[in-house]
Amino acid sequence: MQVKYNSNVLEVEGLTNFHPEHIFECGQAFRWNWDGKGYVGVVADKVVRIIWDGATLYIENATLKDFDSFWYNYFDLQTNYGEIIDILSKDPVMKKAVKYGWGIRILNQDPWETLISFIISANNGIKRIKSIIERLSYKFGQKIIWQDQEYYMFTSVEALASATEEELRECGCGYRASYIQRTAQLVKEGQINLNDLRNIDYAKAKEHLLKCPGVGPKVADCILLFSLGKSQAFPVDVWIKRIMETLYYDEMKVFKDIRKFAENKFGLLAGYAQQYLFYYAREKKIGK
Repeated sequence: MQVKYNSNVLEVEGLTNFHPEHIFECGQAFRWNWDGKGYVGVVADKVVRIIWDGATLYIENATLKDFDSFWYNYFDLQTNYGEIIDILSKDPVMKKAVKYGWGIRILNQDPWETLISFIISANNGIKRIKSIIERLSYKFGQKIIWQDQEYYMFTSVEALASATEEELRECGCGYRASYIQRTAQLVKEGQINLNDLRNIDYAKAKEHLLKCPGVGPKVADCILLFSLGKSQAFPVDVWIKRIMETLYYDEMKVFKDIRKFAENKFGLLAGYAQQYLFYYAREKKIGK
């Protein structure tokens, strides 16, 4: 991998198993949007555009220092996805799945933003999730100007902890408003320390997250997988249940049985398997 810097644009060459569409369209992140040229994302206090020409990744509005200190880890470039694909492809179902989502990388996102985003995600479609997050950011986040356009950082813990339920409902949160407010208060008070969850085992970290209002097993697994480095997490919702029943079973299963199956079959690679299966099923319209 080679990284060059030219006029506020990073050029990254030599990437393998990387494709922005696969990464941003697999349901793991909600603040990346296609603008006709590339994917524009608001991440932490940064606004960037990602362009991929099949050989070179261009990151607009980023420096070499940003790449080393942030983007390298954010895009999980330290992980050998070729090796992961080789291992998972020993399973015939996964061999088909990775052909569709070969460019997926699991992003290392901010745990706070991921926690609130996936509370919002419950019983919601991606388009609506994105719109709610944008409204929250507009109302409670800090403004960023880039290329003469306004963007807004994700809201802070303090801002959401002090927000009223009415204010959150005005942003479209609905019944989740009370969950978001109470969860923010738990984080603000230190009863839930998200960064500490990186350093404890998967089961204990999940147990802590389940104390947050609005966080069930699926939402907890999403947070663990997409922001806390727990690659064995296998989020199961109704769609993943249907996918697994279609591809691996001839009978109906309950969520916990599917999670146990994934744990036994894929081990520490279960989270990667889930993302490949999700993308494959969406492309092939499996489980719909």
